Amino acid sequence: MKLSGGPGSIKLKLTLIIIGAIIAFGTLFYTQDLVMHLQEREKEIVQLYANSLEFIANTENIDINFNFIFDNIIKRIDFPLILTDKNNNINSYKNIYIDPKLSENQTKDYLSNKLYELSKQHPSINVLGPNGRSLQRIYFGDSDIILRLRYYPYLQIVFALIYLIIAYSSFSYVKKSEQRNIWVGMSKETAHQLGTPISSLMGWNEILKMNYNNPDKVLDTSEEIESDLTRLNKITKRFSKIGSKPELQSLSPYEIVSNVINYFQRRLPQSGKTVDLNVAGEKDVNGMLNTELFEWVIENLIKNALDAIEHKKGKITFTIHSNKNNIEIDVSDNGKGIEHRNWQDIFRPGYSTKRRGWGLGLSLSKRIVEDYHNGKIFVNQSIINEGTIFRIILRKAEKVT
Repeated sequence: MKLSGGPGSIKLKLTLIIIGAIIAFGTLFYTQDLVMHLQEREKEIVQLYANSLEFIANTENIDINFNFIFDNIIKRIDFPLILTDKNNNINSYKNIYIDPKLSENQTKDYLSNKLYELSKQHPSINVLGPNGRSLQRIYFGDSDIILRLRYYPYLQIVFALIYLIIAYSSFSYVKKSEQRNIWVGMSKETAHQLGTPISSLMGWNEILKMNYNNPDKVLDTSEEIESDLTRLNKITKRFSKIGSKPELQSLSPYEIVSNVINYFQRRLPQSGKTVDLNVAGEKDVNGMLNTELFEWVIENLIKNALDAIEHKKGKITFTIHSNKNNIEIDVSDNGKGIEHRNWQDIFRPGYSTKRRGWGLGLSLSKRIVEDYHNGKIFVNQSIINEGTIFRIILRKAEKVT
């Protein structure tokens, strides 16, 4: 089980960064292109204004033409504009806020500074007289919408970076927390896995001491000791296979489940309740399985069901059936059930409803079934105070002809 980011994680991060950069630069390019088009349009309005002033300078009916200019051109101008004479003396201005508290000289200085700013933004447009000489000059700046559009992509990138930093920090914290849970869980799972056979061996050892002169009893006990030693060997193989690609073989799920049940029958915890463990369904159907890892899944499901059964008479049933391509294994119990909102959470590392649980059994089972066997495991049905049905879906082994 890998607990740190590998090459795949680095590639994913690089891919996300590249995609984010493409989106950011694409937004920036599109917005700047839009700004250029709007600037060109505003320049055309100013040029139209200049042409209109030139027309007025060359006609006698000034009032009519000026009203036309005011109604159709000047009213449409929503950007700062200053009209000067040929010597840059300010004649009029539009869309420039002047603080009423400013004195006349201060206002002149302010307008002069504003004129200098506008001259830096765009070249002035000359208004030509009848002889082709410059009569007036028009200085103009960008409208509010252009300014907003110009800075919008930068603000968008800044906010996106802030969001990514917060998201990455949160993700890293959750990931580290999950890794800590996995480390603790793996340690406890190891102790738990070793606990059952070691406790059994200690018990068989006491039985041997009490019955050393009874050959039949010694023989029966030695067989049970051999079973526990075999289990210890399986546990070693299980942990060695986590993190590496296991070998899958065409095996009978019915047979594997039966073996696990037979082992558990004599080693169920004595807690004042009886639990009926059984398997039913198709015996001859085979799936692509790894014995050691799949037995681990069955054991975790049995332990999970045992913890869920709170009354004196419990029942845990494995039902195996198949269709054209898959094998389905339903694991049912008559325990306390799982609330629907927790159906997904129970497979998350560290999640547990038990006071002394460490929330790794079902998470390991999901990893073993889905990552190593290319199958699925999920809660198929659960009713509070009635029981739960887990379903495992495995790929059916191809028949050799």
